[in-house]
Amino acid sequence: MFFIRTAGKQDLEKISALLAETWHDTYDRIYGPDKVADITAAWHSVEALKTQLARPGSEFIVADDGERIGGVAFAAMADAKAKTVMLHQLYVRPGCQGQGTGAMLLAEIVEAFPDASTLRIEVEPANEKAVSFYEAKGFEKVGETSDCGVTGNKSGIPAAIYERPLP
Repeated sequence: MFFIRTAGKQDLEKISALLAETWHDTYDRIYGPDKVADITAAWHSVEALKTQLARPGSEFIVADDGERIGGVAFAAMADAKAKTVMLHQLYVRPGCQGQGTGAMLLAEIVEAFPDASTLRIEVEPANEKAVSFYEAKGFEKVGETSDCGVTGNKSGIPAAIYERPLP
């Protein structure tokens, strides 16, 4: 049984490893193992995760069972004026999927931003598991991007943009 807690510096190596494992499991068939390795080295390195951990107006959480981290989520205010939160990461270790861990992480993210009105996420359209998960949680497709995961730079990774109103 996992419980949700705030991520700390002591978790970053385990989170980085979880993200690499999850990305390879999900995206090797879509992008190929070499591109996935490059992405995880850039986006999911301990140094990149340290930046996330220190970001103001964000929530960085893990699902922990006392022995391992089974999932991770990171979200931050994308537009304070529009009250929009961007869910940058929500990943569950492949062997832990389908057990409600993703739903627990998502619920905690929603609770962490009580003044927000919209939750947004970018999803690779070929990631059918993720698309199904988010649609089942009330997200609707509102657009597309050709540069997933970056702000002001070009990743060249396409994604569908989904949003969900918050209570």
